[in-house]
This record gives sequence, structure tokens and C-alpha cells, in this order.
Amino acid sequence: MQSHSFCVTIHPMGKTVELYYESAYITEFDANVLECREREDGKFEAVLDKTAFFPEQGGQTPDFGVLITQDNEEFTVSYTGIGKTSDGAGDEIYHVIDKSIEAGACVHGRIDWEHRFSNMQQHTGEHIFSGIVNSKFGYDNVGFHLSDTEVTMDYNGALSTEDIKEIEKSVNEAIWKNIKVVASFPSEDELKYIPYRSKKELSGAIRIVNIEGYDSCACCAPHVERTGEIGFLKVVSVRNYKGGVRVNILCGKRALEFLTLGHEILSGLAADFTTSFDKVSSSVSRLKDENAALKAELYAEREKLLKYELSEIDKDLKNVFLFKSADTDMNIMRKTVNMLAEEHAGFCGMFAGNDSDGYRYIIASGKDGGDARTVAQLLREKFGAKGGGSDLMVQGSIAGVSLDDISECCNNL
Repeated sequence: MQSHSFCVTIHPMGKTVELYYESAYITEFDANVLECREREDGKFEAVLDKTAFFPEQGGQTPDFGVLITQDNEEFTVSYTGIGKTSDGAGDEIYHVIDKSIEAGACVHGRIDWEHRFSNMQQHTGEHIFSGIVNSKFGYDNVGFHLSDTEVTMDYNGALSTEDIKEIEKSVNEAIWKNIKVVASFPSEDELKYIPYRSKKELSGAIRIVNIEGYDSCACCAPHVERTGEIGFLKVVSVRNYKGGVRVNILCGKRALEFLTLGHEILSGLAADFTTSFDKVSSSVSRLKDENAALKAELYAEREKLLKYELSEIDKDLKNVFLFKSADTDMNIMRKTVNMLAEEHAGFCGMFAGNDSDGYRYIIASGKDGGDARTVAQLLREKFGAKGGGSDLMVQGSIAGVSLDDISECCNNL
């Protein structure tokens, strides 16, 4: 194993040097354990005198990685967060680890760089996107979430499809220019002359991330040093949200994986339709139209068959119930039950399904005007059926019962 230079100086309790502010590219570091406490879930929280692990904050997921002691014992860091110090006097950064470690121990930390760099790509891409939205449309980013699976931004104004395309193009042009990303802590006097975006009023030391010509924003997270490291940005979805829009983006490797999956799906469809990529959409539309036509034709044929079946039933029969396959359309079921109820006394109904998956049912009162809810109540008491309705018609479902049991119950009405 690689040898490490371990630390010897202990900082005061709750005072952790945030190495990620010195450089977002610090992936390994040495530190002392200030405190370790057990959690209710059986894991432990370790507080260090310095750390390169970025804690969850500002809508972004935290860093993961490992801590390694001098005798090469390894502790998995599954979460990094910010909480109150033991005396409640301030905030501190804690690392969730899988086992206890002694206070005073020297450790070598190593963050999961692939995860960290992916977050840096996403977050820096979001800055450029939000900066362009703000400068061009005047909208604010009022919500931001960066997880391991998605990146969402909420804006307090409407953006059209064409607007999104233009913003995406402008963001990628900024990426390709490979502009320097500068993060700094300006003095209070300097801040008076720096225009910057912020979701809330800030006090104390304020960190400004600046991408010249595109964005200046108060932000605590690690970012790439130059925009070219983002790779590229792809908008993956847009929807209306709280009077504005919610935009989902992906950058870098995540964007590549998204487009690779889309290409694989498109290739498969093109092969299935024996057509080119640009004609897949029209082929799918044609298939949908053909499918709708076939469904309409099938529906009409089933209606004819049911009418024929109903014509064969003795009109003097009371309490008529039919049992059909699980794929029977609800509209056909309702129409059939109404037709039966016009001709027969008692109760008329249809059950569709099978013994293993259960049955859907519709039951109506016959021409002598019984209350259909009494049948629903009986099915509920005997079989635990779900559903409800009015005195004229009820509908619901039954599970864990056989067709024979249902039939026997209905025949004894």
C-alpha cells in the first residue's frame, strides 16, 4: 500500500478545515479524528480537523470515500453532512463511517473522485444554464437538486421549447470556449460592487463562483476549473412547475451515458422497423394508428359477440351473471351489464379475470329496481371485495377467491 504522511496537530473541537475550498481537486489528505460517536442506526459519525469530503448542502449530494488509519484499517465513508457540535455552540462537518474509530487517531482520507468530478461537471453546467436564463429572460433559479441520478433546476418563469434549445446551444458554446471558473471569498467591501445571483439573503463569508460573461453566483460547492471540463450539457426534460418550469439536465459522462442509451434504443427500433433513424418516429406513429384501428375493430367484434350471447339468454331468468377473461374492456362490461339490467329482474353483473390474479366486476340492479349496493356488501363480507357505487350500479375488484365461489355466491342471491 502507498505510504502516507500523517498529521500531528490537533485542531479545536468542531473546527474543521475545509480543504475543498483550497482546491476542488484535492482527492487525498491527512487528518486527525477529533471525535467519533455512535448513531442510532449502528453507524458512527467521525469529526476530523480537516477534510476534503464535501458535505451535503446547497441541494447537492455529499462526497463518499474511505478513511485509512496508520495500521491500514479502512473505514468506509458513506455520507458527509453538517450538524451541530456536541455542545450545540456551532456547526461541524461529520463523516458517517461503518465502524468506530478512536479520537486522536491519524487518518488518510480518499474521496470517490469519479463521483466528485461528476457532481462538479453537473453543478458548473447548471451555473452557466441558470446564468443565461437570468441574463436573457430575467428569471431566477428558485430550486436546485443534484443527486446521483438527476439534476433539476426550477425557474420562476415560462420557457418555450425554442427557448430551451437556444439556451442549451449557448451553454455548450460556453463550455467549448473553455472559460476559467473562479471561486473566491471577496471582502465585504468588494461584494458591494459585485453583482451575483443568490437564492436567499447571505451573511458572513460569501463564496462567489464566477464564469466570465455567463454567471456570477454565491455557491458553496466544488466546481471544475475550466468550463471545457464539463464536456457538454444536454437538456433531458422540461415541464411546467409552480408557474414556471422545471428543467432536467445532464453533463459530461452522465450526458454521454444518457445519449448512448437513447442511441441503443433508437438503433433497436430502426432495426425492428427496418428503416433509418430519421424515419423511426413516423414508423411508430403509423404503428400506433394501426393498433388503434385494430383495437376498434376488436371492440366492435366483441360487442357483436356479446349481443349474440345476450340474445340466447332466457329473458325470464333472474340474477344473471357472466364471467369473462381478464382482458375484457371495462366499457364493454358496463354496456353489457346495462343491457342485461334492461331485460332481467334481480341483479345483473359481469366478472372479468382469473383465480390467480383476481376479478374486476360491475353489477347493476335489474328492471325490478333492487339496490345493487346489497350485492357489493355481500361480496365485501364474504370475500373482502373492494369497491362501491350507487343503488343502480356498483363496481370493484376481488382477489384470492375462485370463480366457483363467486358463482355460488351470486346464484344464492
